[in-house]
Amino acid sequence: MAALVPSPLPRHVAIIMDGNGRWAQRRGLSRIEGHKRGKESVRAVVEASRRLGIDYLSLFAFSTQNWDRPRREVEALMGLLRRFLRSELRDMLKNGIRLRAIGDIKRLPAALQHELQETCAATQHNHDMTVVLAVSYGGREEIVNAARALAQAVRDGRVQPDTIDERMFGSYLDTAGIPDPDLLIRTSGELRLSNFFLWQSAYTELYVTNTLWPDFREAEFLEALAHYRERDRRFGRVTAQVERERLRAAR
Repeated sequence: MAALVPSPLPRHVAIIMDGNGRWAQRRGLSRIEGHKRGKESVRAVVEASRRLGIDYLSLFAFSTQNWDRPRREVEALMGLLRRFLRSELRDMLKNGIRLRAIGDIKRLPAALQHELQETCAATQHNHDMTVVLAVSYGGREEIVNAARALAQAVRDGRVQPDTIDERMFGSYLDTAGIPDPDLLIRTSGELRLSNFFLWQSAYTELYVTNTLWPDFREAEFLEALAHYRERDRRFGRVTAQVERERLRAAR
């Protein structure tokens, strides 16, 4: 029997960036310092993804549940995100990176909303890579909003109920037009999705590392990709079918 051809690199990688607070606390620092350190990991992973030819990188930056954190921490996170967008815009333009923001953006401070809109607009014609920033985002909320919008379309007569399928429903999600993630990485060792990409992750490969996000750099990212390439992605089919398809694609 022929050896299984390794899976290609993922087209879309999603990351739950977890562990900033624990990283800081273990060092006697404030949680905010952990968030500051975490932005270096963002830069490292974005650069590595672009160099490797990964088309989409989704980063779970701030969830709808994170609004319940202490006010000082939330305000600091909003400020860090705004400054990060400013500092990275030049590199995004230089490297052909498009930014797309998803989530309940209207809930963000006005200054951050403006910064996000300006950055997304400035990079909208870049095509080398797309970074999807999930901020004030929740998977359940996204699905409910999509269902509400689709119900309104049915009531208005724009959609017939019997034409609704997975593809149509997906077009009402925040990620419309973006392929589902092939690989979802979670740092800090927690074994849960935390309300991230609940619809989109139906067939996503999951990879969990105990590394805290501020310590997650290119080496750890490459290790996650190596594990992904060893996975047998069948999508409901048998292994022999997948092997034949990969062998044909490799010729």
